[in-house]
Amino acid sequence: MAPGTCSTAANILLEEVEEVFEVAVVNLPAGENHRPEYRAINPSGTIPSLRLKDGRVLTDLVTIAEWLGRNCRRGRYWPADPALQTRAHAIMEQVTREVHAQGFARVFVPEKFAGTARDCAAIMAEGRRLAARALEELAGRLDPQGYALGAFSAADPIVFYVAFWADMTDVPMPARLLAHYRLMLGREAVIRVLREEGYDPARLGQPAPNPA
Repeated sequence: MAPGTCSTAANILLEEVEEVFEVAVVNLPAGENHRPEYRAINPSGTIPSLRLKDGRVLTDLVTIAEWLGRNCRRGRYWPADPALQTRAHAIMEQVTREVHAQGFARVFVPEKFAGTARDCAAIMAEGRRLAARALEELAGRLDPQGYALGAFSAADPIVFYVAFWADMTDVPMPARLLAHYRLMLGREAVIRVLREEGYDPARLGQPAPNPA
């Protein structure tokens, strides 16, 4: 994992399911994710990666979240209802494919999308617009009350990490997403992980909601 990245979601969920686990921090700016020893674990060089007790390695955040939700604490954090499972997948994929990969990726690594260094400011601005629009769509998928599916599930830490990014970058959050974010900030596991990653939970969750 790397502090402040999407791997925060996996870290939170591991705390929530009360599994004993060991964290290995990958220094992304230093390119440690491209070193042979990490590529041997995850050939794509992405984070997070989760090595299971049987030696298998999961390298996709949505897969990790679903596996933990299904297989830990007697499946408490993965819905049994097929309709809710479909909603969970839709929410998590909206986060990873749209909010993250299309929006915030342009904010954090604009050079990957820019033809020249001078394009970066425009790419970052575009990323903020894309992220804000995708967050609106995401908010519409969330349960009007409480957590993403009503009760806490493996989908909630994934929703949380992009709300955290929005908070840190002043990208406006719709009211429903902000309510979810603040609800998550009250969970002990979230507070513990944020502190471990170097953040002060008491300073988070203050942005005004998007009037739209």
